[in-house]
Amino acid sequence: MTAARSSRPRGLRSVATRPPGPARRLREGFPTRKCWRSRRQFTAEYRLRILEEADRCTDRGEVGRLLRREGLYSSHLANWRKARRKGALSGLRPKKRGRKPVEANPLTPKVRRLEAKVRRLEKELAAAHTILDVQGKVAGLLGFSLEDGKDC
Repeated sequence: MTAARSSRPRGLRSVATRPPGPARRLREGFPTRKCWRSRRQFTAEYRLRILEEADRCTDRGEVGRLLRREGLYSSHLANWRKARRKGALSGLRPKKRGRKPVEANPLTPKVRRLEAKVRRLEKELAAAHTILDVQGKVAGLLGFSLEDGKDC
């Protein structure tokens, strides 16, 4: 016995089962990317309070009720317990993401000043060398000797 075949081609979906396009999403009130919830962040005090409350649970299913009430997962408890073992309250504080700030060297302003001074003095020295070269050439043209300071 063969199954009844529909008249539409195999790969196409009906309009009702097709995922909503952008215009339909806006019309029907689907959440857009801009209004999606951001990631939750828990304070260290909240984490510690929940861990203490979970540690006090003795009856079967109490931890599950606590997690459902707070909207948490068991992995939260596992991660927070591991962090608590590492170092009480400081272990429960969220880690800063991204590059670590570089400590400012107290000698940096002085180094910059000295480097600027060296650049200025090197320019003055180059100008002095140029002046001496020109004086030597002029003296040679006029017939003066610069070594002994007398006429040639």
